[in-house]
Amino acid sequence: MTTFGARRLPSAEPAAAQYIEQLKTIPLPLLSDNVHRGTGSVGLQPYSKPTPATMAGTAVTVRCRGGDNLVVLRAFDYCRPGDVLVVDAGGDLTNAVVGGIMTAGAAMLGLAGVIIDGAIRDVAEIREREFPVYARGVNHRGPYKNGPGEINVPVSIGGMVVQPGDVIVGDADGLLAIPAAEIAAVIDKALVQQAKEEAQMAEIAQGRWDRSGVAALEAKAIN
Repeated sequence: MTTFGARRLPSAEPAAAQYIEQLKTIPLPLLSDNVHRGTGSVGLQPYSKPTPATMAGTAVTVRCRGGDNLVVLRAFDYCRPGDVLVVDAGGDLTNAVVGGIMTAGAAMLGLAGVIIDGAIRDVAEIREREFPVYARGVNHRGPYKNGPGEINVPVSIGGMVVQPGDVIVGDADGLLAIPAAEIAAVIDKALVQQAKEEAQMAEIAQGRWDRSGVAALEAKAIN
């Protein structure tokens, strides 16, 4: 189906497995700092049980009407193990888009996570699982199933544009979308920063904290 407003487009090629595995070991702030700190979602929260690993996977995107999950149900047919289902429900909180059954189904299919810019329900159940689920809010009222909706089109979640095939990463600090073509460079920069920060933490553990660079930063500050 290609009609505008109800498009069903093929999923993008998944990101290389080696990059996904690397991303799972890198805290999100290190990645965010290396994409100019100006991107990333705002207002979406993790509702699943916290884990040390960073969620990482290739985006399969969905745009639906607020509180209507018909197209979300169909979108699972476009997902592969390791993908992240990214749903733009317009930030609407009047009815939940997914709940315990659909997130359990996503985990069973091997998805890396589910992101809803809208409402979810069955939160007590979701919080017992480590399967990553992010949403804007919670509402016990269930979804409608009327459509329409689109699959694998550009979407916006929490003010962050996500293109189909972007690599989505998330942890307790939030969510970030990185174009697949830029993943290797962002990982390299983040690992360099990680080594520097680990050295700083080691110094602090020894009772030292080098802040000699603050004066230079103050001299450059625009006042």
